[in-house]
Amino acid sequence: MKTDIKKIDKQYIASTYKRFPVVAVSGKGSVITGEDGKKYIDMGSGIGVTAFGIADEAWLKAVCGQASLIQHASNLYYTEPCAKLARTLCRRTGMKKVFFSNSGAEANECAIKAARKYASVKYGPERHVIATLNNSFHGRTLTTLAATGQAKFHELFTPLTEGFVSFDAGDMSIPKELNARGALAAVMIECVQGEGGVIPLGDGFVKELYAFCKANDVLLIVDEVQTGNGRTGELYAYMNYGITPDVVSTAKGLAGGLPLGATLLGEKCADVFAYGDHGSTFGGNPVSCAAALSVIRRIDKKTLAGVKAKSRFVFETLNSAEGVESVTGAGLMIGIKTVRPASDVVNECIERGVLCLTAKDKVRLLPALNIPMKTLEKALDVIKEVCARK
Repeated sequence: MKTDIKKIDKQYIASTYKRFPVVAVSGKGSVITGEDGKKYIDMGSGIGVTAFGIADEAWLKAVCGQASLIQHASNLYYTEPCAKLARTLCRRTGMKKVFFSNSGAEANECAIKAARKYASVKYGPERHVIATLNNSFHGRTLTTLAATGQAKFHELFTPLTEGFVSFDAGDMSIPKELNARGALAAVMIECVQGEGGVIPLGDGFVKELYAFCKANDVLLIVDEVQTGNGRTGELYAYMNYGITPDVVSTAKGLAGGLPLGATLLGEKCADVFAYGDHGSTFGGNPVSCAAALSVIRRIDKKTLAGVKAKSRFVFETLNSAEGVESVTGAGLMIGIKTVRPASDVVNECIERGVLCLTAKDKVRLLPALNIPMKTLEKALDVIKEVCARK
């Protein structure tokens, strides 16, 4: 007797997700197989998580190998994957230390705590405000919701954590005013606003903000939860701007499908945390860290060059497509403004075997970094045809 997964899900899982009508049972690379045997090209990679696709051989070997040794030890003990991953991330970024957690929201919480403690110890508790951008998204905990510069996410959950102010990208008046009265501890940005519509920040603004923060000892936090781990054509998106943040948060594609968040601390914050200041039972889990090592080590020059080449192909293909108003983003983090409602486009693409996402009023693409070109071409042919329909 066939199990009705959708019925069980509806009865027993909290109603927080509006799921697409696909029951995913297996997959390989950039193809997912549904319970009815139908094949789907995966242009979302689990919202930017399965960096090298589904059931990737190198990833599987790393995960299964570590799981057969020890699957969890807690942070009361040392484990090799945790230490080696921290070293790899620091060497690849120039950051000094890492705190491991389980998700992007937790990585951002840690970044906020680091900034608050740094400013409080050095300047006093009045210097505690974190400035973020309007249209940003930093997570769904009460504190990361407060940091998120979109009012729709705040509804029904107030009062949120105090000490956050949002401002428009390109307008430095609010950070300057906060700094002038001694209140500004840090500025937190996404180099490409993902949930905000896949909108890259301008190069001039990012560099102006970086210079301002550096001159005033205001910490610059870059949220790389979605943009990181090769997604935009560099290991981390801030590298496209030639800057070095004080704190970097990341998650999603880091462990290729297992829960893992990381907060990378630069020179100023390397020793900001003391014993007992922060913690995570599952953070730095050896299986997740082994998975992440397998991912990060393969995000090399060749992989990044492939991301950039595929990105150019997507932009060139879709920019001239009928029914497409504009294409935004960076690397393989792409937003498509369509004439038809984005939800209609996504639903029709699913019917035709292509899984896409949405971001505000756009169709969003986050394929695996190593999606084969022929598979990408096939998916784009479907997307173009669906966009062109009246």
